[in-house]
Amino acid sequence: MTMLYTCVDFYPGPSRIGGGDGRVGRRHGLVSQYLENISREALVKHQQIIRRYIRGREGVYALYRKDRLYYVGLAGNLRGRLTQHIRDRHGASWDRFSVYLTIGDAHLRELESLVLRIVKPTGNKQKGKFGKSENLRPRFKRDVRAKQDVELVNLLGVDVRSPTPENGLEKRGRRPVLAAYSDRPKTLRARFKGTTLKARVLRDGSIRYQGRLYNSPSRAAAKACGRRTCDGWIFWTYERAPGDWVPLATLRETR
Repeated sequence: MTMLYTCVDFYPGPSRIGGGDGRVGRRHGLVSQYLENISREALVKHQQIIRRYIRGREGVYALYRKDRLYYVGLAGNLRGRLTQHIRDRHGASWDRFSVYLTIGDAHLRELESLVLRIVKPTGNKQKGKFGKSENLRPRFKRDVRAKQDVELVNLLGVDVRSPTPENGLEKRGRRPVLAAYSDRPKTLRARFKGTTLKARVLRDGSIRYQGRLYNSPSRAAAKACGRRTCDGWIFWTYERAPGDWVPLATLRETR
């Protein structure tokens, strides 16, 4: 039988349980309690007991038919939703259920989407969607092509990656350091003396800061700091994934 075990510690916020903002406490998992593989008859025969467990609680639930996952959903009132599914179009399609009670509801929809995209239950019509995430497929495609370009250079001795007048790009002095990274970021950000500084990485790997171009992160960082030297790989950060800003040096670790 397909079971959904989900207990993930996340959110490095204050140590608290739940709250109006839907945040999860530091010492608590996403799933606080769960009840699995229960007959739908229990909703009638033992409704008082189950009501105590899930009344007014939010979380994710799963419906099964003959030990096969049929439907996955989320609800701010699990008891009401399960009772509804006894009478609606799903009524005759499930005979057992599982519920997973969460602390807060901030990530419920993404959790449901994650399950839908992995398991693909037959009773769900819609595919799970992520609101703020990056699909790595286009990047993977670019990285594979970049790798193939390097292989062609090794085989044929022709650098197909070199900018030429035909493709509209021209070399400007030394090749920019970030040009060597196929997954180079588009925006750089840094905090300096309480101020957020931003720079833009161009298509050729050069960095534009305050209207001037720099071939290396350290040169751009030195300008931003007003110093002769500054380690730009530590100074600048980039958005590795939506909302995940990390030092530029992380690029070197992933090559």
